Amino acid sequence: MKITRLTTWHAPPRWLFLKIETDEGISGWGEPVIEGRAATVESAVHELGELLVGRDPGHINDLWQAMYRGGFYRGGPILMSAIAGIDQALWDIKGKALGVPVYQLLGGRVRERMKTYRWVGGDRPADIVAQMQAYRALGFDTFKFNGTEELRLIDSPRAIDAAVAKVAAVREAVGDAIDFGIDFHGRVSAPMARVLLRELAPFKPLFVEEPVLPEQWEYYRPLSEATSIPLAAGERMYSRAEFKPVLAAGGLALLQPDLSHAGGITECVKIAAMAEAHDVGLAPHCPLGPVALAACLQVDFVSWNAMLQEQSMGIHYNHGADLLDYVLNKDDFRCDADGCIAALPGPGLGVEIDEEMLARVGREPPQWRNPLWRHGDGSVAEW
Repeated sequence: MKITRLTTWHAPPRWLFLKIETDEGISGWGEPVIEGRAATVESAVHELGELLVGRDPGHINDLWQAMYRGGFYRGGPILMSAIAGIDQALWDIKGKALGVPVYQLLGGRVRERMKTYRWVGGDRPADIVAQMQAYRALGFDTFKFNGTEELRLIDSPRAIDAAVAKVAAVREAVGDAIDFGIDFHGRVSAPMARVLLRELAPFKPLFVEEPVLPEQWEYYRPLSEATSIPLAAGERMYSRAEFKPVLAAGGLALLQPDLSHAGGITECVKIAAMAEAHDVGLAPHCPLGPVALAACLQVDFVSWNAMLQEQSMGIHYNHGADLLDYVLNKDDFRCDADGCIAALPGPGLGVEIDEEMLARVGREPPQWRNPLWRHGDGSVAEW
């Protein structure tokens, strides 16, 4: 079998789909994207495609190393996201060629179903409780929401009090019947994170995500030693090399690599194993589309330490399309009464993409960009 062509489609709300075709009629799908930089990643995909056309798609490990090491300069969000989507598509092809799900090729599953959680609220959430109650009626009992709006490096007690009051109101409204994670989104400096974590502890959040920016990872351990709340991070880390010092330093309870950013299935299986060796749980980041989620689930089902799976059904970013709009086998992604998804039964990644719909929406590609926030003094704030 030989790779013959790589084709990409932009699709609402902010996704990029990749199809890799072969001379035997078997195709694979991937989702290589950086949110807000889809066109940049698309260019990298097609540059890397020059290494792939004419090659056997079954040689996934060698192709991955060629893409990663063959260009001398490596790593970072753009190149690793391009590799990630290609890698997903190669695993999809291999599974389809052999007639088995990818998790079977990775040694078989360690669980029957995978716990997922729902996003509630938005960047400036006002109706978190109402959304939680609506999703609870559908069976979901685990959620995540943004903990703060923009914060200055050293902010006033009023800003901290406002963030804490929101969490307190959520806990009072829903009681102990649900679990929730709080995303700091890198908006909180190390000094403010220490204060916020102390004040939030009585409300027993399941975890706090990105308590500080990833480039401030050396604070993870001291922050974890000052709080009882489990800390999570990893969505803006792109390779084993970046996770290695973080795991060695300690401080994280949950690792959150993104299967569309951190080198795909090939790399994230190894990152998951590194996390397990450090007694750290896995909770893959995935506010993206159906191929990305399918790839995450394949890793979840072979990783003993996989605890939670993010998914984007109804997420506030999804304007113009939702997770399953491009999926033909929607029932395979159905969440049960506990918010769990069963192992995808189909071969490869287990997702069947509606290519006709992609062709229609691709005529007017979305131009999603994250907002640019500023503090009251005019300086740029972390979004």
